[in-house]
Amino acid sequence: MKKALLTLSVLVLTAVTFTSALAQTPTPVANVSAQTQVCLACHQTQTSGLVDDWMDSRHAKTTPAQAMKVAEVERRISATKVPDNLQAVAVGCYECHGLNAAAHKDNFDHFGYKINLIVTPNDCKTCHVVEVEQYATGKKANAFGNLAKNPVYSTLVDTLIGLKEVKDGKINTLKPSDQTKNATCYACHGANVTVDGMKTTSTKLGAIQVPNLTNWPNMGVGRVNPDGSLGSCTACHPRHNFSIEIARKPYTCAACHLEPDVPAWEVYRESKHGNIVFSKLSEMNWNNVPWRIGKDFNAPSCATCHASLITTAQGEVIAPRNHDFGARLWVRVFGLIYSHPQPKSGDTSIIKNKDGLPLPTTFTNERAAEFLIDENQRTQRQTQMQQACLACHSTSWVYAHFARMDTVVAESDKMTFAATQLLMKAWDDKLADKTNPFDEAIEQKWISQWLFYANSVRLANAMAGAPDYAAFKNGWWNLTNNLQEMKDWIELRRK
Repeated sequence: MKKALLTLSVLVLTAVTFTSALAQTPTPVANVSAQTQVCLACHQTQTSGLVDDWMDSRHAKTTPAQAMKVAEVERRISATKVPDNLQAVAVGCYECHGLNAAAHKDNFDHFGYKINLIVTPNDCKTCHVVEVEQYATGKKANAFGNLAKNPVYSTLVDTLIGLKEVKDGKINTLKPSDQTKNATCYACHGANVTVDGMKTTSTKLGAIQVPNLTNWPNMGVGRVNPDGSLGSCTACHPRHNFSIEIARKPYTCAACHLEPDVPAWEVYRESKHGNIVFSKLSEMNWNNVPWRIGKDFNAPSCATCHASLITTAQGEVIAPRNHDFGARLWVRVFGLIYSHPQPKSGDTSIIKNKDGLPLPTTFTNERAAEFLIDENQRTQRQTQMQQACLACHSTSWVYAHFARMDTVVAESDKMTFAATQLLMKAWDDKLADKTNPFDEAIEQKWISQWLFYANSVRLANAMAGAPDYAAFKNGWWNLTNNLQEMKDWIELRRK
């Protein structure tokens, strides 16, 4: 009875509240379905900021039918066919939260409607099929499994963030809680979100029953969703505006790609490209499709090089849109332990090297070549990346930059190998225990060599700027000093 009265009250509020919401919206929304009108009526009182954010979105102002009529190079929708019931209405609450109900373990009865709590890539695929399929092949979609299914990485995570206790002068590491994991490594990589029955939650309209989600909230790039899909589109296109502008600006990437382990944000911010972008930020057109070099922007952001459809001012395609963010990359500068060619599969947990470990190289830098792209693929990818650079720079500048980067990457690997030799010597001489390669002082210095300092050197060169990051800020100075400290540690233990 209470549920029926609550549902009735929601329906009564619909006309008044939704009409008021539309009146306050600067740009009228597209045709809104009856189901979404009910959602908006209630949520205008419950979560008004969410509703206003959606009303300002392209989803609210465009129907899939309209989006599909746009010229192909300007199109933001990649599906060739959208279900008939969705074509003529705005992409609203129900159109996203009501999809594929049978696949969603988080689906529940919500005031007479079957609603999914989480909108997943498989739902977004209804309109953005190409983007979702591309994303699914990459390392980001597989980011949770690449940690959780790899015992080497999992040991590193558990050692790093496990709670420490001291007993008899020894440090013991306890298994980290899921909450700690989800607030650190798995906040970026994504968590495994499951449904553990139902729970009661309070709202302004009274108590309601909703699915009880574990490991929630989470919007990591490799989140495992209750429908079995991998990833979170909102990691880059935040809900409920889903802005392409936000996804293209470097602030979004900065949420995860920052020092000390992946200092891409700091390096980019200090680079010449970053200087231009932040100086001209308000003058650039961050929303246009296609994104035209020299017209919409005159210096690249992260998305320019790694994902976006970019063209010349005349509309000639320089790089097609690709949501596999590694598809244009030929080398993986961030690796455990050395740089290496990009993996063939986004699921790197399947890799096995000659040491029998799920790593792309051995401790002595012998590559697991059968799991990595070959020379032809590397050349193709490097050539595609160079095309973006050549739209603004001369051939001599571009080719010299890439040649220099190859040299720097190789030399940083040699510095990592030197540190690995010292660590292996400490293990051989029983000065350190290699049972867990991450928990002793010399092992943690070794981690710093490749995880912090080598990465800083490589990224500083890859993004053509921030020379201090290559030299003194987690760069060559640290590589050299860290190596000396590892040697001194060994000599001290021998005394």
